[in-house]
Amino acid sequence: MFTTDPQLKRPDDVYQALIDAQQDLSAEDAERFRARLILLLASQVGDDDAVLAAIEAATTSLKEHAHD
Repeated sequence: MFTTDPQLKRPDDVYQALIDAQQDLSAEDAERFRARLILLLASQVGDDDAVLAAIEAATTSLKEHAHD
């Protein structure tokens, strides 16, 4: 079952690492970094259905908050 509940033990550390990794990158390189990270994490998950559910959840969330 797909969950959107937080699962990370150190979310603030992960968030900061994501920010730091992109800090000195151009917009284009930051986009490439995010794409590579997504593919690496999808491979780590190793479950096509879970990855597809995550894509759907992200798409739905973006649409719901498009005007925030």
